[in-house]
Amino acid sequence: MSANIASAPAEAVAHRGFITLSVMLATIMQALDTTIANVALPHMQGTMSATQDQISWVLTSYIVAAAIFMPLTGFLTARFGRKRVFILSVIGFTVASMMCGAAQNLTQIVLFRMLQGVFGAFLVPLSQAVLLDINPKEKHGSAMAMWGMGVMVGPIIGPMLGGWLTENYSWRWVFYINLPFGLLAWFGLSKYLQETAIEHLRKFDLMGFAFLALAIGSLQMMLDRGESLDWFASREVLIEGIMAGLSFYLFIVHIFTDKKPFIEPGLFKDRNFSLGLLAIFIVGIILLATMALLPPFMQNLMNYPIIDVGYLLAPRGVGTMIAMFLVGKLSGKVDARYTIIFGLSLTILSLLEMSYFNTDITGWDIVHNGILQGFGLGFVFVPLSTITFSTLAKHYRNEGTALFSLMRNIGSSIGISVVITNLARNTQANHAAFADYINPFSLPLRQAVEAGVYDLGTPQGLMAINGEVTRQAATLAYLQDFRLMMWITLCAVPLILLLRKPARQPSTVDVHAAME
Repeated sequence: MSANIASAPAEAVAHRGFITLSVMLATIMQALDTTIANVALPHMQGTMSATQDQISWVLTSYIVAAAIFMPLTGFLTARFGRKRVFILSVIGFTVASMMCGAAQNLTQIVLFRMLQGVFGAFLVPLSQAVLLDINPKEKHGSAMAMWGMGVMVGPIIGPMLGGWLTENYSWRWVFYINLPFGLLAWFGLSKYLQETAIEHLRKFDLMGFAFLALAIGSLQMMLDRGESLDWFASREVLIEGIMAGLSFYLFIVHIFTDKKPFIEPGLFKDRNFSLGLLAIFIVGIILLATMALLPPFMQNLMNYPIIDVGYLLAPRGVGTMIAMFLVGKLSGKVDARYTIIFGLSLTILSLLEMSYFNTDITGWDIVHNGILQGFGLGFVFVPLSTITFSTLAKHYRNEGTALFSLMRNIGSSIGISVVITNLARNTQANHAAFADYINPFSLPLRQAVEAGVYDLGTPQGLMAINGEVTRQAATLAYLQDFRLMMWITLCAVPLILLLRKPARQPSTVDVHAAME
C-alpha cells in the first residue's frame, strides 16, 4: 500500500480496529520485555554457568541498545517510511526473542538481547504515532490512554508473567512468549497499515548521532554497572562517566554549530516541551524504581514466594488501566494540568504510605497501595504526553518525541540505580546504628534472652541476633528509599504549574507529525 495515511482524514481510515490491535500487540510485547526477564535471571545463571555479574549483562545489553537507537526513530521513518520500519522492527524483535530462548551460552544470549533492544527501540514511539494517526482529533485522548496502558502496564505485569512461566515451564519461555504477539502484529500491520510519505533527500547527521549514542551508551553502562563495581572507586565506571560527560558536551557543541544537526536546539525554547521532559523523567523514576524495590522487599524480608509477589503486584496495573480509561473520557473536558497534579498527589500519597510499611503488613496493604499508585501514575502519563507537545512547533516534533521517550527510559535507569545504591548504603549505616543497642544494658535484649528467644552463650544465638539486626536495618533502608521517591515526585508538581495551557487542541495531522 503506497497511499499516504497522513493525507486522508482519520475518520476515513479502514480497518481501524485491526490496526489498533496489531499496534497494541507490538507495544505490549516490547513493554513486557523491559521487566519480564528479570525474575528469570537466577535460572539463566544456572543454565549458563555464569556469575551474577556476568548474567546482569542480559539486562544491560537490552537497555543500552534500546536507549542508543531510540533517537533514530524520527529519521528512519521519514527516510524509509513508517510501515517498513514498523514491520521490520516487529520481525526483528520477534526473531531476536526466539534466538534468546534458544541461546546455549552467555555470549549468545547477550548478543541476542542486544538485537532485541535495537529492534524494540522503535516499537513504542511508532505505535503511538499510528494510534494518533488513525483516530480523529476528538478521540486522541482515548487513543493515548490505550497506548499508555500498553507502555505502563507491561512493565508492571512483566514480573508476574515471567515468574509464572519460569516456575511452570522454563526461563526460555520468557522469550518464546513473544512469538504469537509478533506474528499477529506482523500480520495486521502488513495487511492493513498504510505507508507514509518518504523523504528521499533526508540527510543523516552521523557525527551528531555518534556523540549522542556514545553519551547515552556510556551513561547506561555506568548506571547499570555502578552498584556492583562500587561506582567511581572502579576504573571502569570512572571511564564510563568521563566518556558520557565528554560525549554529551561534544554533542551539545555539535548541535549548536552544525547547519543540520541530529537534534535542533531550537526545540528546547518551547517551555511546555522542556518542562515536559523533566516531568516524564521523574515519572520514569517512579514507574520502575518502585518495581525494583517491592519484589525483593516482599521476598527477602516478608518471605513471600515469587508467584505470590507477582499476584500481589499485578493490581497496580489494574489501577493504571482504570485511570487511563477515565483520562480518555475526561480528555478535552478538564485542564490537563489539573489531571496531572491530581495523579501526582495520589502517587505522593501512596509513597508516603509505603514509607510506613513494616514486615507485618498484610497482602491487602500491598494490593490497595499498588492500586492507589497505579491510579495516580495513570492520571499523569497520558495528559503529560499530550500537553508536552501541545505548543511545540510542528517541524521540531519528530526529534521531540524521540527525546520524550528517551528521557522516560533514562529516568527509569537512573531511578533504579539511585534506589538500589541508596538501599545498600543505608542498610550498612542502619546496621551500624542498630548494633549500638546490642549491649548488656539493653532492656529489650535482656527481655528477649530471658524469654528464651536468643541465647547469647552460643555462636548460633549471636548469629540469630545479627540476622535480626540486618533484617531491621534493611527494612528501614527500604522505607528510606520510598520516602526519597516521595520527595522526588513532589518536585514534579511545580513543573506542572509552569506548563502553559494550550490555546487549541492540535489537529490530527499535527499530532501525527509530533509523535512520528
